[in-house]
Amino acid sequence: MTDPKPTARGDRGAGIWSSLHTERAALAADLDGLSDEQWATPSLCVGLTVREVLAHLTAGASLGLVRWLAGVIRCRFDFDRQVALRLAEQLGATPAETLERFRRAVPSRTRPALPVVAMLGETLVHGADIRRPLGIRHDVPIDVVTRVAEYYRGTDLVVVAKGRIDGLRLVADDGPFETGSGPVVCGPTLSLVMAMTGRTAYCDDLEGDGVELLRSRCGTA
Repeated sequence: MTDPKPTARGDRGAGIWSSLHTERAALAADLDGLSDEQWATPSLCVGLTVREVLAHLTAGASLGLVRWLAGVIRCRFDFDRQVALRLAEQLGATPAETLERFRRAVPSRTRPALPVVAMLGETLVHGADIRRPLGIRHDVPIDVVTRVAEYYRGTDLVVVAKGRIDGLRLVADDGPFETGSGPVVCGPTLSLVMAMTGRTAYCDDLEGDGVELLRSRCGTA
């Protein structure tokens, strides 16, 4: 299958697909062998468990444009209901089945009406939503997480990010990412991505005069 035509800055076809598949595979490997209690752990994605977030990722990797549009119509343009519906479809009867469904979706190039870099962002962000509460460490290559940061700084598509960092200057201390003007927020690139997508816990990793303002804008995912 050929790569979809780029639809957003940072969406560079094959390179992003490769990074996306690599990050999915790494997440599947990290979750192998979890206990039932761990699967039920609340994630950083508000209101969802670790297992439910993984099912959400599987849904995103399994939902093409036609099915996405059909679901939107079926749910009468209630996008939250659409997300919940697709999550339920992919949850499976047991955590083992949830993980196996995700494993099958690792190489998928199916996507809804989103640029590929947005799918990569979803995988990085939700992967961190899962890993941090479980105490699992995962190092994302700096070029990959920087690409995602560059995407989120310019969009409020799917999740508010651009609006959340308005009036702030974000500076990575582990890579080249920087953006904006105003009070400074400095820290690891992934922590900046997580904070700009609403994860309050990651503000603890950041420093600077703008951290508390950014923290006050977090709390929703």
